[in-house]
Amino acid sequence: MRTRTWTGLIAVLAAFGLIAAACGDDDGGTETAPTTTAAASSGGDSGGDDDTPAPTTAAAPADDGDEMADDGDDGDAMMVATDLSEVCPSPLVVQTDWFPESEHGAMYELIGDDYIVDVENKIVRGTMVLGGQDLGIEWEVRTGGPAIGFAAVSQWMATDDSIHLGYGSTDQLVNHWGSAPLMSVVAPLEKNPQMVMWDPATYPDVNGLADLGAAGITINVFGGGTFPEVFIAQGMWSRDQVDPSYNGSPARFVAENGAIAQQGFASSEVYTYEHIYEQWGKPVAFQLLHDAGFEIYSQTIAVRPDELEGMRSCLEKVVPIIQQAVVDFEAAPERANAIIVDAVERYQDFWVYQPDLAEFSVQAQRDFGLIGNGPDDIVGNMVESRIQQVIDDMRAAGMDVDPDLTASDLFTNEFIDESIGF
Repeated sequence: MRTRTWTGLIAVLAAFGLIAAACGDDDGGTETAPTTTAAASSGGDSGGDDDTPAPTTAAAPADDGDEMADDGDDGDAMMVATDLSEVCPSPLVVQTDWFPESEHGAMYELIGDDYIVDVENKIVRGTMVLGGQDLGIEWEVRTGGPAIGFAAVSQWMATDDSIHLGYGSTDQLVNHWGSAPLMSVVAPLEKNPQMVMWDPATYPDVNGLADLGAAGITINVFGGGTFPEVFIAQGMWSRDQVDPSYNGSPARFVAENGAIAQQGFASSEVYTYEHIYEQWGKPVAFQLLHDAGFEIYSQTIAVRPDELEGMRSCLEKVVPIIQQAVVDFEAAPERANAIIVDAVERYQDFWVYQPDLAEFSVQAQRDFGLIGNGPDDIVGNMVESRIQQVIDDMRAAGMDVDPDLTASDLFTNEFIDESIGF
């Protein structure tokens, strides 16, 4: 994630009545959070002792979300639940890339009701559980973004050996391979939530990102991102239409009445622009970067390659547990979402995450295919050709990619339990 001057940015956004912040992809990703409605609840009964498809015109997804829920029962969870005390460190630490949010749901699904919130260090820690079963160790989820100086997770892990697992997206792993290598072992998200959005009323004939390019519409993005360079190299967009001045605020999109397109997250801005940002207050249309051809794996769980062997006995048990947590969270997200909302409320930072946005995010993950099986019946595994295509596209765009790097360096499916899926 690129370092930004956040004091000035926050002041600008506060003047607009909103707070926005970078999230997700270390190389130019963003997600926004509203402050125009009441603060999130404290999580109620969740526990927590305080230590101090192609273009979519996006209204909120439907509420039912039962399509994939049937396979996430406690019986399935027991199939992979086990005592980890003999093979894993305690606490087992995972470093995320941002504040708690529902895209991280599987991580919080694994935290027991005895969790504590370390406000000063922005950490949530508790007994590691699956389907209500104690796994014999503690599980610690650390916040990224400002909590780690807005560093990339891979770079932070290179300086902090107390972290065992960390978030990494395919393009980040490529970009940081030479200085801070990570290898993905499981992918909780099947599709990257990042998208580019536009106003369907202003551009009724735009059906996707290629149409934005053909029409010469200005596309406002964060500077330093990978996907604009790839799309420019592919001829989908022209360089002069890509404006890298986006700062996370909705101010420009609103002020220009949707005359520009803008990057964002399908699991966030789709809701906030229609329901929270009253200055806009209507649906946006969008296409996922994935559906436009940039098929990275976003927010995978990764390890340092030189620690893979030493962690092997732990990973053999933990990776299937994470797979099952993805399924369980989708089936019944309420408890983990309550922990997420509670932690954000206790942090009292500029990031605000309310229950209605958490609920929307889960439904968006279902409806937009952000979670789900790959081309088979397995959740969490990765496809080598898909990763290699990202590497090839980045090379073709003239990006600085290790000439010897191949997809097999960046991931392994060896710990995946092929019986677990939606």
